[in-house]
Amino acid sequence: MDRVTTATGGVRAHARIVARDDGRGGTSLPVLDGGGPLAVRRTRGSGDGARVALVGAMSGPLGGDHFTVEADVEEGARLSVGSAAATIALPGQSKGEARYDVRLSVADGGELQWLPEQLISARGSDLRVTTHVEVGAAGRLVLREEQVLGRVGEEPGRLGSRIRVRVAGRTVLDQELACGPGAPGGWDGPAALGGFRAVGQLVVVRPEFAERPMAARTLGESAAVLPLAGPAVLVSAVAADALRLRGLLDEALDAVA
Repeated sequence: MDRVTTATGGVRAHARIVARDDGRGGTSLPVLDGGGPLAVRRTRGSGDGARVALVGAMSGPLGGDHFTVEADVEEGARLSVGSAAATIALPGQSKGEARYDVRLSVADGGELQWLPEQLISARGSDLRVTTHVEVGAAGRLVLREEQVLGRVGEEPGRLGSRIRVRVAGRTVLDQELACGPGAPGGWDGPAALGGFRAVGQLVVVRPEFAERPMAARTLGESAAVLPLAGPAVLVSAVAADALRLRGLLDEALDAVA
């Protein structure tokens, strides 16, 4: 099936990953489908888990593009998904908004680590990102999202993002962020990003958090751990650049996972 089409106003691309318990103590990938800007490649895993990388073979997303990534982790499977490089949102010939949709599901007894590289919002771009996750009551999740507003010495484009996470059918997180030209006033003020140009979130779902919830606390001066209304925790962080942001989120993951 062709997963990349070119439509008036932009490119439509779709990738899908399915991870399944292979019955021998490992994880198989019966579906590993994508192409163009959303090529998917299996890489060397460890233990009983499978590892996949998203490999961008085209620039984008550009104005008018619509990319969709789906990953389904079935019962007993373990999957880690990363990317080969940062994603850069760029202006395109079309003046329309670009969209990048991520749809993830983790069954009971499954485990997903969603750890892509940063998303960079370049000047003149207009991108809307949505991430929707469904986790079973006994599922496990680590999800990292990192956004960098502009390249070095550059003002950012317009960037909107929404993360929605549901555990056992119950919404534990529904968060939106808007930055750059056209965003609501104050997005760069002291109540929001405070002048920082890199922002990230880390969502960790663990069944054991239902009995032993994490306590709210700060991590340094620009990161915070927030327990959610369910077996989950959110870490939010801001930093001057992508390198510092990654360091904060790596430290947070060691503290909560």
